Amino acid sequence: MNDFVIFTDSACDIYPEVLAEWGVKCVSLEFRFDHIDRDFKNEEMPINEFYQNMRDGHIAKTNAVNAETFREAFEPTLKEGKDVLYLGFSSGLSTTFQQGKLATEDLAEAYPDRKILAIDTLCASAGEGLIVKLALDKKNEGATFEETAAYVNELIPKLAHWFTVEDLVYLKRGGRVSPAVALVGGMLQIKPVMHVDDEGHLIKVGTVRGRKASLAAMADKLKDTAEDPVNGTFFISHGDCDADAQILCDMLAARGCNKVQVITHVGTVIGAHSGPGTMALFFVAKQR
Repeated sequence: MNDFVIFTDSACDIYPEVLAEWGVKCVSLEFRFDHIDRDFKNEEMPINEFYQNMRDGHIAKTNAVNAETFREAFEPTLKEGKDVLYLGFSSGLSTTFQQGKLATEDLAEAYPDRKILAIDTLCASAGEGLIVKLALDKKNEGATFEETAAYVNELIPKLAHWFTVEDLVYLKRGGRVSPAVALVGGMLQIKPVMHVDDEGHLIKVGTVRGRKASLAAMADKLKDTAEDPVNGTFFISHGDCDADAQILCDMLAARGCNKVQVITHVGTVIGAHSGPGTMALFFVAKQR
């Protein structure tokens, strides 16, 4: 029987209306700005306004979500007699997944006849979104709860994330680069090329000079390492820089990689730490 619902969280950076269309339920994470005395859920501030606040010099910080938030999200589905499969934000970047898992363990005791499982995708942004979409496709093909979960676990070590940023100051705030590297990098237009490793951590793997060179480096990674660079499914997310997203699409097309299915904004949770101008590319690779 295929009567289960896929859940995720808003760190997946897929627009709420798209998730609703897919039939995927989402737990919204929260953030706040230093100049506004309130917390916002992910969808409560237009994403362009979020990035404009950052460009204006305001600092965004994310808030930890608790297990009760997840419980309140999951329980109505269990009461309907359906099972719950939660695909969560990388534990290497946030405590979000641990809180979701605590909720599933608690609810498993309260609903012993239901299946409820939390899987740490070790993914972020639209990489998490891509794994959710591929899991949904598997479910829609008729896969059972167990088969879909097994498929996700097979995908996780192969879900490649490649990132670059426009301004190193946001990585400096998060301790990803030193103040000296951020200063020199900004002066010389040196751009980091980063990926999410096998443990779900964001790490720098190289640098290039100039924005287009950083985008080309990501396009080359897809061409060289994707399981299927011609017909595979690729997602792009960006920190409010649509024109650069189109440049990356054109670079991919020039390399024969034409299957970009989703272009979305880097959302508030990731964007708070990476800043405006972030570009990211996600695909199934031979290995991360």
